[in-house]
Amino acid sequence: MGETDPFVHWIKLLPVLNEPQLRWYAAVKALELGRGGIERVHEVTGLARRTLRKGIREVSRSQALDLSAGLRRAGAGRPRVAEMDPTLLRDLNGLLEASTAGDPMSALKWTSKSTRTLADELVRQGHQVSHMTIERLLGVLGYSQQGNRKNKEGASSPERDDQFRYINTTVKKFVEAGDPVLSIDGKKREQVGDFKNPGKTWRKKGDPREVNVYDFPRRAVGNAIPYGVYDVEQNDGLVNVGISHETSEFAVESIRPWWQRVGHRRYSGATRILLCADGGSSNGSRRRAWKVELQGFADETGLCVSVCHYPPGTSKWNKIEHRMFSFISMNWRGEPLVSYETVIRLIGHTRTETGRQVEAILDNKTYATGKKVSAKEMKAVRLKRLTSRPQWNYKIRPHGKRSNSLGATH
Repeated sequence: MGETDPFVHWIKLLPVLNEPQLRWYAAVKALELGRGGIERVHEVTGLARRTLRKGIREVSRSQALDLSAGLRRAGAGRPRVAEMDPTLLRDLNGLLEASTAGDPMSALKWTSKSTRTLADELVRQGHQVSHMTIERLLGVLGYSQQGNRKNKEGASSPERDDQFRYINTTVKKFVEAGDPVLSIDGKKREQVGDFKNPGKTWRKKGDPREVNVYDFPRRAVGNAIPYGVYDVEQNDGLVNVGISHETSEFAVESIRPWWQRVGHRRYSGATRILLCADGGSSNGSRRRAWKVELQGFADETGLCVSVCHYPPGTSKWNKIEHRMFSFISMNWRGEPLVSYETVIRLIGHTRTETGRQVEAILDNKTYATGKKVSAKEMKAVRLKRLTSRPQWNYKIRPHGKRSNSLGATH
């Protein structure tokens, strides 16, 4: 609101007013605005139009207003729908999951579905709920209405919506079958050293942490290259922090420790695994080296590796971005990454939105760039492209069933 907005000052008083005072005060403002005043006050305050009309009738009377009239005792009034229907919020969140967009670094989310559509779908599921209640519950869940914004990340693919639906359906099938679903991605490379890290942290007043004025690479200890593996169903994950280059070999090498430490015990009966990855970088859909390295992982574990890539320009929709990486960024904001030990410690102290801890390990290996994949190596990959968007969806089958050190026996 600008300074000329008639609401800019008086709206600050609303939180301290009791119920009758709020109704009367808003009614006076509606009367001052004249024609359209009720609608304008309704939009700004969220008060029902019926409540505003009642307030106007009350303030229009000649007798003095009774400040105690209409006050309800604590706990009175109609129970909230979500209190009477404990599964409503869960089911609403489930409907939103497949159509939600958002900046993963922000706490705000938005959805492309209308409140009436959401209400209709919930009614079909057996809930008694109106679109007005849905609007209120969206606020509770952290959603807001958003306009269009141009995206510099790239043009929207005409096949994008179909691919999102396919990924969502495939993830559900794997989860229902008890098979692992991993969201994978590499986080931004960080310079390790006494450099400024964006954000603020709590310290004694007047005692800021002093860092180097310039971020010259020659002053850095090295580079930290975090590559994350996020278990979609269990809401936890592992981050492998490399020190050399983000290659396809490094990407697959980051999946191995998750399977060694967690996966083979958690999914002991699994014969397949689903990887949800971006369309570019070390795990790009067109990278031959990525597929060759995945073949090695499939052969070692005996798992059939299915891969679904997000379309170009949609990397922020990858669940690892807003389910894990965003919490890591919040955890180390304002903290200089002075050493690899600091990086591992800050990532290892990160917890997801449900309190699950993120594990972090340091990968000291050197990964060479520019490796060429021969036609013979590529021919040895048991690659099967799927009929739905074959450029983004495929699976790699192991050459044989074997028992090995990674813990899978099939």
